[in-house]
Amino acid sequence: MSQPESAVADAQAGGRSAQEPLAKLAQRYGLRRAIARPRFHVYVRQLWERRHFILTYATSRNVSKYSSSALGQLWQVLTPLLNAAIYYVMFGLILGGKGDIVNYPAFLLTGMFVFTYTQRSFTAGAKSISSNLSLIRALHFPRAALPLAYTIQELQQLAISMGVLGLIVVMTGEAPNWYWLMIPIVLLLQTMFNVGAGLVIARLGSSMRDLNQLLPFITRTWLYASGVFFSIQEKVVGSLELPQWVANVMYLNPAASYIEWMREILIGTYNDSVGHHPPTMVWVSCVFWAVFALGFGFWYFWRAEERYGRG
Repeated sequence: MSQPESAVADAQAGGRSAQEPLAKLAQRYGLRRAIARPRFHVYVRQLWERRHFILTYATSRNVSKYSSSALGQLWQVLTPLLNAAIYYVMFGLILGGKGDIVNYPAFLLTGMFVFTYTQRSFTAGAKSISSNLSLIRALHFPRAALPLAYTIQELQQLAISMGVLGLIVVMTGEAPNWYWLMIPIVLLLQTMFNVGAGLVIARLGSSMRDLNQLLPFITRTWLYASGVFFSIQEKVVGSLELPQWVANVMYLNPAASYIEWMREILIGTYNDSVGHHPPTMVWVSCVFWAVFALGFGFWYFWRAEERYGRG
């Protein structure tokens, strides 16, 4: 075939010669795959541009979650309260878990509410990709918007629970003080950790089908290791007479760190009469886990952006 005839054939083929691969043709005309992973800073900017969608999606899920129940949104508060009541009877009264802790009801409720926030964000993140495959396959948007929206949904529920917790703490004899102004700081750090952990578990959950079956066992073990029902210092070092480094390792657990700091603020642990003083490493642990989890979580999730929704 002469050169003019080859050019005509190339034009009839849409500008592609018979020997030229489609990938090379696309590169020649500056085309990119629709689901190609953008650069990291571009990805973060795209998430910010869709912040209204993320917030609206999280809010709509909260409204619809209890729409079919008679008590509606009241279940956002009743669920952790009922759980705390059951655990108080079992661990505080029957098993004697409260020990010498003053104001054990507030102590227990603080631990339950704070841990539940992380637990539910973690569990919801694991399902955020697999339960939204139709949305992912139909629309083009940063997939991190989904686990992020799920965490915001849990944060909205926590805001209601924290209001109830504040009333209970006051009713049980604790007076508000200037340390309460630190509550938003703790919640911000915990939210950063929850977002990062949710992104990591979202990527794992998108490819590991058995993960949702393992999560109840993981979160239950996490619950018992986080000092929700007992004072870590009193139980580990006092009752069990284990070395201090064992308690320190337990304090470094991120869930335990946020629980201990919130208790330090809410239930007067600056007062010597309470007998519960978490070490300084707790605050350092809170900051470390927030920064590390958020940074690593976004990077880890972003690396698999092209694979979500396939298969």
